[in-house]
Amino acid sequence: MRDLDDIDRTIIQLLLENARRPYSDIADHVDLSAPAVADRIRRLESLGVINSFTLDLDSTALRGGTEVLVDLAVHPGQTTEVVDGVADRERVEHRYVTADAHVIIHATLGADGIDGLLADVDTDALRDIDVRLLSEATWMPQVAEVTLAVDCDECGNPVTSDGETSVIDGTQYHFCCGSCLGNFEARFDRLSEGV
Repeated sequence: MRDLDDIDRTIIQLLLENARRPYSDIADHVDLSAPAVADRIRRLESLGVINSFTLDLDSTALRGGTEVLVDLAVHPGQTTEVVDGVADRERVEHRYVTADAHVIIHATLGADGIDGLLADVDTDALRDIDVRLLSEATWMPQVAEVTLAVDCDECGNPVTSDGETSVIDGTQYHFCCGSCLGNFEARFDRLSEGV
């Protein structure tokens, strides 16, 4: 197990810019072969760093409406209900929940306006609603120098660069030490024999 290096961060940044970028193009940027890039991407997926490759739509090109930022100040303890109320609205582009009980959404208003957008929200759960018109919305994710936060599949302790990784029965597992790996494999073998 090792932390993200500069090559991993460059690969992630290139995929953030264009998730359909060919591995050969990424390989040219990081001085690796395309198969080596594919291996690194598979490793980042198995570690949970990359969850999926998504499509970034420009909603203004697909439908008319007014882009807004809506700040819903929620009564403590009712954030989940408000989030559920806007979860399935097709005009919601992004949703954020803050630690101080605010649900902030970036959405495109249709002909039904803010009332239509919040139709499924229990307004008794809200302290305040603030709607701001957006003149521009840009998403610019950055990949900083970070440490991977992988926990040992045996004991739950953080896995450091001294940790071990093993593929057992087709699934990749991470361990903080050889002892945890041995314990996990022994228990797996006992359970497999008992089946």
